[in-house]
Order: sequence, then C-alpha cells, then structure tokens
Amino acid sequence: MDVSGWKEMEVALVNFDNSDEVLEESGYPADFDLASLKGRPSCSSHLSNWRVLTNDGTNHETIFCKLPGDYSDPQASEPVAMNEGNQRVIINIAGLRFETQLKTLNQFPETLLGDREKRVQFFDSMRNEYFFDRNRPSFDGILYYYQSGGKIRRPANVPIDVFADEISFYELGVEAMDQFREDEGFIKDPKTQLPKNDFHRQFWLLFEYPESSSAARGVAVVSVLVVVISITIFCLETLPEFREERELKVVRDPSLNLSKTVLSHNMFTDPFFMVESTCIIWFTFELVLRFVVCPSKTGFFRNIMNIIDIISIIPYFVTLITELVQETEPSAQQNMSLAILRIIRLVRVFRIFKLSRHSKGLQILGQTLKASMRELGLLIFFLFIGVILFSSAVYFAEVDEPESHFSSIPDGFWWAVVTMTTVGYGDMCPTTPGGKIVGTLCAIAGVLTIALPVPVIVSNFNYFYHRETENEEKQNIPGETDKLLASVISGMGSTDSLNKTNGGCSREKSRK
Repeated sequence: MDVSGWKEMEVALVNFDNSDEVLEESGYPADFDLASLKGRPSCSSHLSNWRVLTNDGTNHETIFCKLPGDYSDPQASEPVAMNEGNQRVIINIAGLRFETQLKTLNQFPETLLGDREKRVQFFDSMRNEYFFDRNRPSFDGILYYYQSGGKIRRPANVPIDVFADEISFYELGVEAMDQFREDEGFIKDPKTQLPKNDFHRQFWLLFEYPESSSAARGVAVVSVLVVVISITIFCLETLPEFREERELKVVRDPSLNLSKTVLSHNMFTDPFFMVESTCIIWFTFELVLRFVVCPSKTGFFRNIMNIIDIISIIPYFVTLITELVQETEPSAQQNMSLAILRIIRLVRVFRIFKLSRHSKGLQILGQTLKASMRELGLLIFFLFIGVILFSSAVYFAEVDEPESHFSSIPDGFWWAVVTMTTVGYGDMCPTTPGGKIVGTLCAIAGVLTIALPVPVIVSNFNYFYHRETENEEKQNIPGETDKLLASVISGMGSTDSLNKTNGGCSREKSRK
C-alpha cells in the first residue's frame, strides 16, 4: 500500500473526566458505569496525540479543532500573539468586515481603536473580532485615518454630520475634528480667553458676556440705553434752532463799531453737553474697567470692538480741550476751531457700532462681511474693470455731441458706477444712439457683475445665522448654559466658544 501521499491530522475527542456532562448526553444508556473509568488515564491526554492517516494527495496538515484547554478564556479581552505588532485584527462594522494590523491601530493610543482598554468592550471572543454597530461607509475614512498616519478624509457618499458623529464616536480627537472642519470649508471659531484671576474673571464675564448671568444682562441693557441716548443727542443737536444758538454768538464792539462771531462760551451749562458728559462717563468707565480685567492687554487693542469704543469717546475729550483752550486764548482762530470741531464731532457717529456688542444681528453681519472679504474684493475688482471700459466707451460714443454730459473719461466714472449698480440717478445720460447702446450693455454687465459673488455672501450669512440659532437653542436647554459656563471657568484657559461644546461641528448638532 502506497502511503507516501498520506498526511497526518490531529483529532480532538471528548474529555470524559467530567461525569456530569456524560450523564447529560442522550446517547449513553442509563446503567452506564462511570466507576469503570475511574483511575484510568484521561482519554483526552491519550487521544489528543492520535494521528489519523488520510490519502488526499496533499502534504498539508489540517487541524480539525482544538481541545477546550487550548482555547483562551471567553471572558478574556483579545488574543495575544508572539509578535503583537504584526497581528491582524478583524473589525466588524454592522456586518461589514475590515482587516488591518494591530500596529496600525496602535499609532494613536488615545483613540477608541488604538486603546486596548477602550476597544476591549467591543471584542467578540466567539468570533475573534471587534463588532461596532456604526455607519459602514464612514469607516473607510476612519480606517484611512490610521493607515495614513493622521489624515482625515470623508467618503463622498457620507453626509457631513454623519461623519462628524463617527469622528466623535471613535475618539479621534480635537485635531482630527478641526482638520475635518477645515477640509469641509468650515470657518474656525475664535478662541476665547478668560482672566485667571477670579475677581477679574467675574467682571470680565459681567461686561463681556451678557448671557453669563442676570447681572450681566442688566449691564448690557444699560449699555444699550446709553448708546441710544448718545446717538439721539448727536442727531438732535444738529437741528438748526439748536445749532446756531450753541455754536455761534455775535458780539458787538461799540468802540470799533464792528461785529465779530465767536464761539459760545456757555457750553458747560448746555443741556446737550451735560447729557453727553454723562454718557461719556459711562463709556469711559466701561472701557477702563474692561481693559483692567482683560486677559490680554495686546489682544484688547487688536479687538475691533474695543477700537470702536476708543474712537467713540475721543471726540468728546478733544472738544473739551479745544473749548478750554479757547477760553484761555481768545485770540485763536475761530474758523479753524469750528472746522476741527465739526470733523471731530462727525466721528461720534461711530458710536452706533457699539450696539453690535449686544446685537446678534450686527455680529452676524460683521462676521459675514469678514468671511466674504475675498468675494467683496472680486466684486470691487469687476466693478472697477467695468467702470473703466464703459466710461471710455461712452466718452468716445458721445465725444461729437455738443450737449454731451461726458466731457472726459473721468467724468464718465460716476455715470458708469451708477449704471452698473442699477441706481440710475439720471443726472448724466447718453443722448446718441451709440451712447445708449453702451449704456444698455453697461447696465446688463452691472447686473451680472453684482449677481456673481452674491450667492457666496448669502451662503456665508446663512451659515453664521444657523450657527447662532443653534447656539441659542443650546442655551434654552435647562442647565446647558450653566454647564458650559462652569466648564469654561474651571478650565481657566482658551475654549472654542462660550456657548459651544469643544470639538463640536458648527453646522450640525453633534450626537455624542
């Protein structure tokens, strides 16, 4: 008999040492004597080494199964190989199996799959695999994050909010979330710093964050009222009956039989000045206090809102100094003083921007304009090109017309701007057929030029508006605001936002 092609296979038989299991087997007779087996060697100790020869024409050895003692404990976490780095791991995502090496996952030990203690709760010892009942298409991007060494890529067929949830579930970290948001075109939320001193922090929250407490909301209401009063006074004092009485006074000199106009010196008793002084006292107190308790002095002056606050109070002190100088030096030039005061008082109109500190709508508008600077630059550039082209064209089309309004190309700039922006004042218009054709083309080009970047600006506005709406919804949740404020205060450092959870995605509500 030719046995050269036979092979040996290891067969595992039942261990008869456990008499309880034998009695439960239905294939044995009721009078089966277990005593006859006592004192004999274990069947498994002998039969585990038996070899069965089969003639299948192969030289490979196949293991039918292993003995119970060869299995690891079912409660154990995961099998440990001699070379753990090269061990292959099977990950089952809702029925779809992925296979990778353990060393690939160990690159990021802080993540769910990279930490042995975190992933062990998902280990199925019966199937020798990890099971996650999560979104299957998203795991392509999650696994690529480990394979690429930290690059996050969203699969094309996975929605943004679903993939953001998967990033949070697998605990890829804040850096991965920031990278994902940047790749998807999200605008990074500015980080907010809080003072480390407890006393300073309380005042900073009081004047900077109206939503932090009831007292802060009261301070915000007072600030808005003072701004409104100041703007009202600024408008009323320009009425003719008040302006002539306050600014000018005719003085008669009997000796020289002459009259001269001088500044009125009763400014300190003027009701408008008294109300204005009260408003300036509040503005100055608020500005100085916020500067003293701010977490960063250099960052304080880089904030556009603080610059507006400084500019809004400068005209008052300049006007006050000028009036005091006029009292001590009556011979100073009155006309020059009037011109300077008018220009300086005009700067007071910037106080209206102080309302944006307490107005979410103005903040959204400012953020939209800031995010759309590139599109606005393109709009101005296209408008500039159109103005040059059409002003030149209408000049040469109207150059032979005696009653033409276009005496030169620069004179046509105003007409081109008004026509391209579809305003059309009518103060300048072409009269020749050629000029009217140029005007028609100018109007059509203006509509197209303005319409091109507008959708991008509108999209940015919708993004900031919905983000602010989501933040307000979070604040309406009972205890949510207190929880966020407590986490910010306890951190004593930078946070993504006072009203946003760390690592959250701005466009969608994270389901953690």
